Amino acid sequence: MTASQAFDLVAVDHYMPGRDGLSTLEGLRALPDCPPIVYVTGSEESRIAVAALKAGAQDYVVKAVGDDFFDLLAQSFAQVLEATALRQARDRAEQDLRASNARLETLLREVNHRVANNLQMVMAFVSMQARSVDNEAARDALYRAHQRIATIAQVNRRLYTTNDVEFVAIDDYLAALASDMGDAWSAQRPRTVTVDADPARLKTDLAVTIGLAANELVGNACKYAYPADAEGEVRVTLRLTQQADAEARLMLCVEDDGWGMPPDGTVHGTGLGTRLIDALTRSRGARLAHEAVHPGEAMPGTRACLTLTLNADDLCLGDESVPADFTI
Repeated sequence: MTASQAFDLVAVDHYMPGRDGLSTLEGLRALPDCPPIVYVTGSEESRIAVAALKAGAQDYVVKAVGDDFFDLLAQSFAQVLEATALRQARDRAEQDLRASNARLETLLREVNHRVANNLQMVMAFVSMQARSVDNEAARDALYRAHQRIATIAQVNRRLYTTNDVEFVAIDDYLAALASDMGDAWSAQRPRTVTVDADPARLKTDLAVTIGLAANELVGNACKYAYPADAEGEVRVTLRLTQQADAEARLMLCVEDDGWGMPPDGTVHGTGLGTRLIDALTRSRGARLAHEAVHPGEAMPGTRACLTLTLNADDLCLGDESVPADFTI
């Protein structure tokens, strides 16, 4: 009967003709849509109640003589029906949430895919325009714009290929940028860009800021630090430090072994690149400092260091790559 009809609740007696309640309970639980079950027994032995609950009964009631039994039975029915309704509502909500999450994930993948395609298209247009321009300054500006777009596209590519859209592995991100930047800023001889970065997962917007800053500083070093017909190395380092006052800081340094800064301390670079660096540092309250790598030598080189204080939500502290005692 239970297999062919839908019931809101079933009460099973432990003592029945030809079959005991536990075997009946086992048969009911095997049904695809088993209704909630209240087990009724005349025995006060706790082992029977425990066996019934382990077998899948939602509640049990001990039979007794008098009206109290029916009151207890009615109360048990009401509690079991209410608990079942709550569980079903929770299951429906979880199912709806899973469906909603699946739709959002599909939408996010589609948006990321479209953004990636659009960025690639813009980069292609800028590159084509740069090749068609005769003016060297204009061509250089277009190539630098191309590299800035590529820096942002690299973050988008990482978001698109991972399940985490909130944080970016900054060491992997900078390593991927290094190859792109070395190729993009090479003159007649190749520029080698190396990266040594502490492993950490940074907030996406901060990772973009660091990437853009690294792009500008590396671009200046590749273009101005060495003669056009000479090979040159540009080194990028990123360090996370815990200060004595418990303040957490990030330091991005870009250094070369080139000519060094002019005597007047003027930093080479395009006006737009300088303004971009200034805007990035102001937005985060960062500090940018320049110094010689090899003071007193013929080729003193230049080290540019960008230092900023990390906020509590900038760093994924639960990541295993971050030291356990690192706090913000």
